[in-house]
Amino acid sequence: MPPVHVIVIASQALGRVAFSFAEDGRLLSLKLRSRRRLSVGSPERALQAPKISALREWLAAFEVGGANEFPGPWNLPGQTSFQRKVYEVVANIPTGQAKSYAEVAKAAGSPGAARAVGNAMARNPIPLVVPCHRVLAAGGALGGFTGGLDMKEALLEAEGQAVC
Repeated sequence: MPPVHVIVIASQALGRVAFSFAEDGRLLSLKLRSRRRLSVGSPERALQAPKISALREWLAAFEVGGANEFPGPWNLPGQTSFQRKVYEVVANIPTGQAKSYAEVAKAAGSPGAARAVGNAMARNPIPLVVPCHRVLAAGGALGGFTGGLDMKEALLEAEGQAVC
């Protein structure tokens, strides 16, 4: 496995958020409510990874429903072609909007694969960047979320979404 650089940022609304970057600066994972307390890895920032100040600004904007596009490159190694399609669809759901698992499945070219979309969302390595909190169950029910349903509800409310 290539070297990974981890940057941990404390967020008032989201808790500690750990960003893991590949050596070339691509975001590989984002952990909400991380237990890590310190940044680890090389003391130098990974090539092309966003500056810590840019990550802090992005998180602060996300907390109030403003941020959508991550300030650097990201990658999802090891994902199936279906998962990549699903993550692409979800990454393009605009702030303040939501889609159902069935709508995401259809947009990814696999109508009827709503449960598979749910499984992909459960395995999403970069929540917020691929904003899986914007994917809801039938009828607008919350479904699940890696950061917990309370966080999913808070993110949706910050983005102006009515929560069932």
